[in-house]
Amino acid sequence: MALGSSRLKGLPGINGRDHEEINMSATKWNARTVPDLIIEVWEALDCESVGAVEIQRIQEVLREKFGEGASESPASIARTVADEGAALRHPEIFDFDAEWRAAKLAESDQGDLSFENLREAIDSFAKLDEMRQRLEGVNDEKGVDRLRDQILKVRAESELRARSRIIDELGRAEAREISHWLMVWLQSPELFLDWLDLRQRSPEFIKKFHV
Repeated sequence: MALGSSRLKGLPGINGRDHEEINMSATKWNARTVPDLIIEVWEALDCESVGAVEIQRIQEVLREKFGEGASESPASIARTVADEGAALRHPEIFDFDAEWRAAKLAESDQGDLSFENLREAIDSFAKLDEMRQRLEGVNDEKGVDRLRDQILKVRAESELRARSRIIDELGRAEAREISHWLMVWLQSPELFLDWLDLRQRSPEFIKKFHV
């Protein structure tokens, strides 16, 4: 369907305007399904071509109308509007889609991380490093920042456990150790796994945790 079609005539102040000026959240959308809403928002944007910015705005409207569960990938949105005749800015869509998928994967992986004890923490640091490398591999700086924020929260929780009176001495010692590990990861994530290996081999660690 061509841009500026009759479906846009009922939307005052949309045609001919820069899409960045449109208050998308104030618009009343009529579509009842995700594909129809994607097309409706695209037409409202009245843009010459579709790239990362336009797809991000479509994603925002999808979340506002259908909730967080309406999480369509940039590639899926691009296919939907392309089928209706949209011209795509392919390179930036490819990059945006890769970043989006990496961020989604990182979010799902975070649920598998546990730092409750040394054994679980060691396994989780290996997964954490994989997540970091994936995010950095697609230059997802926001994803890396979110990951760091999550680790800062985990470290705060470890420090609380280290001071807790309802946890035994060994549990508090492990919490202090894990908190230190998390601090080192935050400071030097690229070197962390090598450092952790050396730490586990140290006489102090072996004596303290009987490993």
